Amino acid sequence: MADRSLRGMRLGTQSLQSEEGVEFSPRKKSVYRAADGSTFEVIFSADAEVPQQWESPKSGLEGVLLAANGEPVVLDETDVKIPRSHWDMLLERRTRAELEELLQERLDYLRSRKGQQKIGA
Repeated sequence: MADRSLRGMRLGTQSLQSEEGVEFSPRKKSVYRAADGSTFEVIFSADAEVPQQWESPKSGLEGVLLAANGEPVVLDETDVKIPRSHWDMLLERRTRAELEELLQERLDYLRSRKGQQKIGA
């Protein structure tokens, strides 16, 4: 029995699926140029937003997106939305004086409740 091999399939190394009838999603190829002059390609989904910069998989340098004519693409920076923090949004609704007043009211309320706690309740 030791010199005979079992018949069967190597599970995990071979797939029973075929690519027949499989339709791949549309893709687009973007070309980037690194600071050392080397170019590399990155494939994105056709509906994905292509970033202006991408790290080269070989050199690790930051690459700039190139147009079809080989020139670097310059994005219009006016469309870029600056992220706002919660504090920024809060200051749009209230003034700093109003916020300090609300804070003081809340602290007074919490301090008055602190002495009214019942043991065992």
